[in-house]
This record gives sequence, C-alpha cells and structure tokens, in this order.
Amino acid sequence: LFYALFLAMYLTTILGNLLIIVLIQLDSHLHTPMYLFLSNLSFSDLCFSSVTMPKLLQNMQSQDPSIPYGGCLAQIFFFMLFGDMESFLLVAMAYDRYVAICFPLHYTSIMSPKVCTFLVLLLWILTTSHATMQILLTVRLSFCENNVLLNFFCDIFVLLKLACSDTYVNDLMILIMGGLIIVIPFLLIVISYARIISSTLKVPSTQGIHKVFSTCGSHLSVVSLFYGTIIGLYLCPSGNNFSLKGSAMAMMYTVVTPMLNPFIYSL
Repeated sequence: LFYALFLAMYLTTILGNLLIIVLIQLDSHLHTPMYLFLSNLSFSDLCFSSVTMPKLLQNMQSQDPSIPYGGCLAQIFFFMLFGDMESFLLVAMAYDRYVAICFPLHYTSIMSPKVCTFLVLLLWILTTSHATMQILLTVRLSFCENNVLLNFFCDIFVLLKLACSDTYVNDLMILIMGGLIIVIPFLLIVISYARIISSTLKVPSTQGIHKVFSTCGSHLSVVSLFYGTIIGLYLCPSGNNFSLKGSAMAMMYTVVTPMLNPFIYSL
C-alpha cells in the first residue's frame, strides 16, 4: 500500500513538473522572467524528488535498505545541488514579484532577459560549487563499523554522526553555508514581501490587494511549504533530528512539496 502511494506521488511529481516545463517552452506568452524561474524551479523539483524517491521505492520493494558509500555521496551531492537551487530560485521569484509590483514601469529594464538568464546561470554555478565543496570535505572522513543511517535517504547531518574522525570543519562549513543558503534567502523573501505589502497599503484599493494576492499567493504557498519544514527540521530540532517526526518532516520537503508545486502554480 505504501509502495503504491509513494510511486503514485513520484509519478505525479514527474508528470506535473514536466508538463509545466513543456507548456512554458511551447507558449510564447510565458517567455517572461517569472516563468523562466518557474521552469527552472520545476526542473529542480523534478530532479530533487528523483534523488531520493527511486532509491526509497527500491528499498521498499527489495526490503534491503542498504546503499553503497559512493551512492550515498552521490545522493548527498545532488540533494544539496537541487535543494540549494530551489531555495535560491524562490528568492529570485520573490525579487521578480517585488520589482513587478513596486517598480512596474521599470520592470522590463530591470528584469531583462539577459539579466534573468545570467542570474539563473549564476545560481546553478553557486549551488554546484557548494555541493562539490561539501562532498570534498566529507570524503576525507573515515567511518566506523556501525554505519546505520537513521533516515530514508543519505543526509549529510546523519552521515557526519557516523564518522570516526574529527568533523569540526564539516560542522562549521554546514553552519556557515546553512546560514547563506537557508536563513539569508528566507529573510530576503520576507523583506521582499514586507516591501510589497507596504507599497500596496500606500495606495489601498480592493483591486490592488486582489492583484497582489493573485500574483504572489502561489509563491507564498510554496515558500511556506519549503522553508517551514526545513527550518523546523534543521534549525529548530527537537531531540534526535531524525526521529520518526524528523523523517516525516524530511518527507514533506523532499516528496510532498515537489509534488504540490505544479498544482499550486498551475491552479
């Protein structure tokens, strides 16, 4: 029953995000900055879910929840790559909405196609660099005999707990990069929406408020789903990070959020 449920969720994620990417490519009216970011977000969601779900489905079917060391490192690399990309893209989309609402007359010059393409390429370079750095720091560690990961996928936090060698540098870099990739983007999104709300309230009108909510509602929903679970799991842990509750929260942003994003944005 659980296998069928997770398989259906994964297939829905793949088909939903692929459909959004194809529609944006086919419809010339959707070749705008917001939809450029959205197509990259859909691609990132599709890949992000594919990092963990196929292995989880294989484990459920074979009843053998083991993973090779190399496979574990690969899973961590791509998990960080696409997870970081989603975080950065949500910031870019918040900035796009901020410019569109607060500076509508300058929108086309500020968010020009060249600027948006350069921004997306820069984000991919940054996320790849971060994931590579974390893997290089991890491969220098040695591990003991009891290599049991208390999670349904290879998470770097769980893996570091199994290391026999000193993980001070790894922990320090995770703390620093976690602030740069999770906390700062989240604060930038909050600031963007604070400016949007402030700008809207200066000229109060029912039509203006309705337009803001219709424009930003889908993005706010995705931000709440993604950052809510990540902040609750990694920044506000309770006891053992990866207890049953922790695994359920990890399932929310690795499986449920990528599946819901296409529905939220298309509706």
